[in-house]
Amino acid sequence: MAGTNNLNHAHDLALQTAQTPLLKGGALQDAIFNSANFSCIATDTQGVIQIFNVGAEHALGYKAADVIDKITPADISDPQELIIRASSLSLEFDTPIAPGFESLVFKASRGIEDIYELTYIRKDGSSFPAIVSITALRDVQEDIIGYLLIGTDNTARKKIEAQQALLDQRLLDQQHRLQEANIELEQARATAEKANVAKSEFLSNMSHELRTPLNAVLGFAQLMESATPLPTPAQKLSIEQILKGGWYLLHLINEILDLAAIESGKVTMMQEVMSLTDVLQDCQALIEPQASGRGIRIAFPPSDNLLYVNADPTRVKQVMINLLSNAIKYNHVGGSATVRCMMIDGSRVRVSVSDTGAGLAPDQLAQLFQPFNRLGQANGTEEGTGIGLVVTKQLIELMGGSVGVESTVGVGSVFWVELPASSASQVAVISNGVAVVPEERNLEAVAAPSSPRTLLYVEDNPANLALVEQLIARRSDLKLLTALDAHLGIELALAHQPDVILMDINLPGISGFDALKILRKNPETAHIPVVALTANAIPRDIKEGLEAGFFHYLTKPIKFNEFMDALDAALKFAAQNGRQAH
Repeated sequence: MAGTNNLNHAHDLALQTAQTPLLKGGALQDAIFNSANFSCIATDTQGVIQIFNVGAEHALGYKAADVIDKITPADISDPQELIIRASSLSLEFDTPIAPGFESLVFKASRGIEDIYELTYIRKDGSSFPAIVSITALRDVQEDIIGYLLIGTDNTARKKIEAQQALLDQRLLDQQHRLQEANIELEQARATAEKANVAKSEFLSNMSHELRTPLNAVLGFAQLMESATPLPTPAQKLSIEQILKGGWYLLHLINEILDLAAIESGKVTMMQEVMSLTDVLQDCQALIEPQASGRGIRIAFPPSDNLLYVNADPTRVKQVMINLLSNAIKYNHVGGSATVRCMMIDGSRVRVSVSDTGAGLAPDQLAQLFQPFNRLGQANGTEEGTGIGLVVTKQLIELMGGSVGVESTVGVGSVFWVELPASSASQVAVISNGVAVVPEERNLEAVAAPSSPRTLLYVEDNPANLALVEQLIARRSDLKLLTALDAHLGIELALAHQPDVILMDINLPGISGFDALKILRKNPETAHIPVVALTANAIPRDIKEGLEAGFFHYLTKPIKFNEFMDALDAALKFAAQNGRQAH
């Protein structure tokens, strides 16, 4: 008897030990356990019910005394559902699970959040669907001391679902044709999306494939143009034609990519308060040589006519260059073009470009902003794709502006854009986003310092290698190392510690991006500025490159002034920072 009493005492003591943490203030709030809206059932580690709140009593028809220390939640659950749940968990976790209380707490015991649907069986034998959330209860040592099951009656939701299913069935016949139409529309949308992705990939690949040979054509032409001795007059004329044709081809590539970026919603905008006068002065410097070559007089507003707009300076300049180029291209020899600026209703600024060209008929005006429509000029003498005005219109509208045109056959045309007005007081920094005409750079060899700096060029294209070799040969302050792939480039960087690395992106083996990561991770090379030189030139490529950590991102074809400026900036950075900064 003494042994039996000791066992009973031990059992009571264990029960008190298990219950005490469950009932401590803060572990389970009285407000929850006295709620009639939730069934709260707490068990010990073996699943035996220790707490059965008011909500559980109301929902299941048992009194707390009927179940505490007597049964587990599995005993009041649909046994068939427990079998299905155990089987499903066994497959998911690749371990045998018993279809009882173990299947209810299996995930919770492993710290996995678990909410599931369960059918509870009431004391009278009836049942109801419930949504149950189960949580493992832990002591201060994070050992599991029991489980808490919080359930809500799901009958109302199930009833609504059943009613909805019945309604859906009744409406099925009426919706059948609509569903078929939706399927067809979805298929058409998917087909269009696929075609759009394919188009974007094609344009990106086309841009890369065209820029690579263009880099050789324009690069070597620029070298010949500035060679010593200078080319003969006949050679100079030929070189000028090569450069003119090459840069024009690059312009067409960029124009097509701009349209594709706008259509796909991926165009980059940097809206800010900017000086319209500054942009027009830049445009004047760029466009006057073209106008003079065609015998066109062009007039700009006075520079003291200061107007400010809220827009992207680079895109505004792109728009104005396009309008001005058209005013020259479709004019007659001896004609004129005039740029005017005016405030409209105090809230918008209108910039108009008028010309003395042939003018447009009403039917031509109606087709003016259609892509690739050159209004019958396809067989004329003027070059173009017919998408410049489309890009202009869409860029202006993306900046919150508008575009318009007025034209009279035999008199000429006036194209205008309107942009949201701003004021000089809102300009935080003068619009440095506007590109300026680069100063001409002397490409003759510069004086060599006491010890030449080292440039490592990683490039797999022989023509591009040869071009940069000849370009660097004009700088006696530089020594050039070359590598045909990134693996060799990394080895040379470690061995020779170049001042600057020039890196192509599309390389055999590992890409320029991967090579950059390797160089950055190694303390021996982490300090070396790496300049990208690549034919991957769409805006997202440039953004990704700069975000990846390239010191500068140059696109092919090479423009010598930009190339040398970027190289000098990297050399200056290397001289000022070096290893000590890393």
